[in-house]
Amino acid sequence: MRNFNGTGDSSASSSAPQGIGFSRLSSDIGSQEIIELYQSTQELDALESQADLYAIILATEHLERAYVRDAIGYQEYTTECLKLLSQFKLAERAALRAGNIPSTEEFMRLYQMDCPRATQRLLTMGVPERMRSSGDDGSHHYITVTVAETVQYFITAMDAVKLEQRAVDELQPYLIDLMDALTRLPDTPNEFEPQTKVDAWVQKLNSLRAVDIISEEDARQLAHDLEAAYAEFQRYLKRKK
Repeated sequence: MRNFNGTGDSSASSSAPQGIGFSRLSSDIGSQEIIELYQSTQELDALESQADLYAIILATEHLERAYVRDAIGYQEYTTECLKLLSQFKLAERAALRAGNIPSTEEFMRLYQMDCPRATQRLLTMGVPERMRSSGDDGSHHYITVTVAETVQYFITAMDAVKLEQRAVDELQPYLIDLMDALTRLPDTPNEFEPQTKVDAWVQKLNSLRAVDIISEEDARQLAHDLEAAYAEFQRYLKRKK
């Protein structure tokens, strides 16, 4: 398994947050002056959270570049990207809760991170790059399983909203699973309404912080859009019979 931790990028890592401290030679030959970067365990935890966030952003940038250059296959890319997306939400939440940065965008400006691909993937899209399926993707069994998974993810997402789950980090995983299943459906139209509606919500939630709570109005709209998307999905299945 490849490692996309970005440790080989000296230009980017030079400004990375450090969690321990460093030493430098003093004017006296053979002696060193220890410069501490933190004064308490709380400050150390905050610095380590920032270092984790930095590493994940940089790793995502390297992964996206590798995929564009065809250096890794789609399956490996998807596996690694989903892991980084999950880690990013946890690291972002930890850094924000520590009160060190107002937003990930400000964090990237502070440490001069030029990572446009990671910004698009982590802050805008929130899901791996998708490869559209076609009718050649497999047997009747594959299609049946994919349809069953899509139905399951629709029901799970709709139930979560009905049960008044409102936190971004609660709702987003359900919608990402649903989006992945819809993408794997073979021979869907270019403008497939269920996919368009779910994708819009994935991107909307991804623009929020993990700790954010969606409003009651947004929750009602999400419930409405999911029900409309599910109804259109059912019509699509009937047309395919």
